[in-house]
Amino acid sequence: MATNKKIQSLKQESSKKTSNTKKSSASSNALKNKIDKSDRIEIGKQYQNISFLKSLFVVPVIYLPLFTLPFVFLSAYLSYAHLMLMGAKNVKKYRDFLPEKSSHRYKKENQIVMTKRNSVAVWAGSKLFWQFNCSFYCPTSVAIFSWHSYLVKAVENFWCPFYHQKKDQYTDAPIDYSYWHEQEENKKHLHPEDRDNPIWNKDV
Repeated sequence: MATNKKIQSLKQESSKKTSNTKKSSASSNALKNKIDKSDRIEIGKQYQNISFLKSLFVVPVIYLPLFTLPFVFLSAYLSYAHLMLMGAKNVKKYRDFLPEKSSHRYKKENQIVMTKRNSVAVWAGSKLFWQFNCSFYCPTSVAIFSWHSYLVKAVENFWCPFYHQKKDQYTDAPIDYSYWHEQEENKKHLHPEDRDNPIWNKDV
């Protein structure tokens, strides 16, 4: 009886691993299809070729932006305040760009660390080091810059509904109507493609 239970347990565990592998493979393929090969940054192989002394210098450089983040936050919140004072509604907040805490793969308890590393890079063996960088500093930085970009796009979409090469990348900050769409007298001056652009004209 005990043997049968053990066999059943092993089968369930094996089935679970197979299911997770399939999900991981499907997720990986979905992400792969979204990546443009020409956009891929080459850094992994390049980093392996830099000298140890150079790595000691360049790694700490990533923490210098910590001194600029307060100014980025200020600029972002001023942009947000501008939209709010203009009467804008349904504007995303900073927290909308932060990943859910529960979505992080690793917590303090199960955080992985590097076991094979340079003897000087003692920080790579610290859970706190990886938690600070990968669960706080990096996602927080990405979130504030993404939010700031979103807000500035919304501001530009409102005041400047005029085409340029990068305007197709503003679809993540659509608005109902631009400043130029408020009055028929002004709207008629717009180029037809600008007048009927769904990014800043919801009636299209």
